[in-house]
Amino acid sequence: MSRAISNMNVLAAQFEVADFDGPYLASFGRPELRGSWFIWGGSGSGKTTFTLMLCKYLSKFKRTAYDSLEQGLSLSLQKAWERVGMAEAGNNIVLLNKEELPELRTRLAKRKSPDIIVIDSIQYLDKFYKDQYKKLKNDFPDKLFIFIGQEKTGSGEPAGTMGVHIRYDADIKIHVEGFKAFFTTRYEDSDKGEGGADFIIWQEGAEAYWLNQIKK
Repeated sequence: MSRAISNMNVLAAQFEVADFDGPYLASFGRPELRGSWFIWGGSGSGKTTFTLMLCKYLSKFKRTAYDSLEQGLSLSLQKAWERVGMAEAGNNIVLLNKEELPELRTRLAKRKSPDIIVIDSIQYLDKFYKDQYKKLKNDFPDKLFIFIGQEKTGSGEPAGTMGVHIRYDADIKIHVEGFKAFFTTRYEDSDKGEGGADFIIWQEGAEAYWLNQIKK
């Protein structure tokens, strides 16, 4: 049974936040590394590269697991892994090779399990509905789940009911298009210029894509 928290205790509560810097601070703000984030975008948008860049960065703060349900261990994933310089993350990053929810839950229940779990993508996660999403968060409240989703073709919106649901619930929502990531973050502090800025994934590709969009 939950308990009421006094006004004084709400105001006095302290939370552990990640001391992000550079473009990550400008885009994410200073987030708690727990709860859920959501990243979605179309094929060829730069979504996988951005996700792996983020995994590498997050591994500086917490142990991170990338659950590749879509590609698994493959040559294309290996090349993307190398492209972002993932070797620098050392033992703080691990690849889960198409690990479904039951196996993932078993892993997370163990001592010294990863603190940050990236699930790529929800469209490839079997039998994952609103109840399973809520239970996953409730059972592991101190972990951060980053869900990756596909885009409904040409709409800019997440594909599928679960994509829409997770986007609504997520603390940080990231839409990837044309090698740029666009942010809505609950950790934004506009007075300090922290959070909410667009993130450039690939400068040359982004310039070409958005210049072409202007010409249309």
